[in-house]
Amino acid sequence: MKLDFVPAGRIVGVHGIRGELRVLPLEGEADFLSGFKTFYLDGRAAAPASFRIHKGMALLKLEGVEDRTAAEALRGKELLVRRADARLPEGECFDAELIGLDVYDGETGACVGELVKVERYPASKVYTVRGVKEFLIPAVRDAFILGVDLENNRMDVRIWEGLLE
Repeated sequence: MKLDFVPAGRIVGVHGIRGELRVLPLEGEADFLSGFKTFYLDGRAAAPASFRIHKGMALLKLEGVEDRTAAEALRGKELLVRRADARLPEGECFDAELIGLDVYDGETGACVGELVKVERYPASKVYTVRGVKEFLIPAVRDAFILGVDLENNRMDVRIWEGLLE
């Protein structure tokens, strides 16, 4: 299902004494976060005062967070963005929108379970599908993922031999 607000990053720490936040991107690379003029934190809008990348991590300074103590209070929180502001390419979606999709065998049309988790690995993302059994499926388009339809809460996948066993 399409969400109005999606998690784009998780605050994992602070950097320095001036209130910079270390943000782990939940979508794409760290520079993905640089394209947003507004983040949402605990239901309130937060404007970035500065943004830079350091050792693969986003360093973000939010207006109103002036020192290390204020930044430490935000550790562990998620930064949300409006989906409309994301400008994703046609047919792309956020990982958070995939959670809860019904997963179907693309050849037989049989429901094989529900997508319950998305994990990021260096080679590709991996989806955890829970049905009669829990199994993992690589998030590789055309090889495994045949189609995603958020409006109908459906993902069609190619079930390779031995995948469900």
